[in-house]
Amino acid sequence: MAVAAWLTTQIDPQSWQREGLSPFNKFICAAILLSTFMAIVETEPVLTTGYPSVFFWLNLLFLAIFSIELLLRIYIAPYAKNHSGISRIRFIFSPWTLPDILVLLTFMPVSEDLPLLVMRLIRVFRIVRMSRLTRFNYSLSLLLNSVGKRKTELGISFLIAMSLLLLTSILLYLVEGSSNPDDFGSIPRAMWWSIATLTTVGYGDVTPLSPLGKFCAGITALIGIGIVAMPTGILAAAFSEAYQQAKQTDSNENN
Repeated sequence: MAVAAWLTTQIDPQSWQREGLSPFNKFICAAILLSTFMAIVETEPVLTTGYPSVFFWLNLLFLAIFSIELLLRIYIAPYAKNHSGISRIRFIFSPWTLPDILVLLTFMPVSEDLPLLVMRLIRVFRIVRMSRLTRFNYSLSLLLNSVGKRKTELGISFLIAMSLLLLTSILLYLVEGSSNPDDFGSIPRAMWWSIATLTTVGYGDVTPLSPLGKFCAGITALIGIGIVAMPTGILAAAFSEAYQQAKQTDSNENN
């Protein structure tokens, strides 16, 4: 029991909330970043064909590190505060653990006979392990909680954005469809312009030609500023609220 309690303070990713990251968790964060960098570099054929043994042994090293970490977290699962006495079997099949297991499988040696697309998919999937850093970062954890609490407002803003996308596409199709059929001859074609304009990207590869079309485009561009600002404001307010609540909770517990 004493050993499990000590391991919990060293390995449990949630321990940073009160005590900061343990040396073990700092090591795991560094391993995640290094393995992600390796997964990115591994997509370069010149390197993989020139140094195949280096990538082979690095994959085995990271496989060993993350396997040991996963086994230790399974062992301490019933003792971790954030799991509330969850059984080890339930912990293995939890939403947080299953992705880790899937990522571990991508470290296994892969046959070169597999289709190229499958090989690339397996290599790129290793980058998913970056998501694990959210468990070690207080600010990222607060941000994810904020998004969850504001999912209704964010859903409404997304619905408004999709409605404006459709309306502006229809409008430009009606105004520019006859004079500029290549770019606005159908609603799906006009949607590309609407997406680039509403998101304020403005590639410039598709532009209206008529004065009325340009006027409608200007109005659409102005609306796009609000479309971008709406979810940004929602997330900023939610993050600020979550941060203040966390500080208040810590203050009450210390008192």
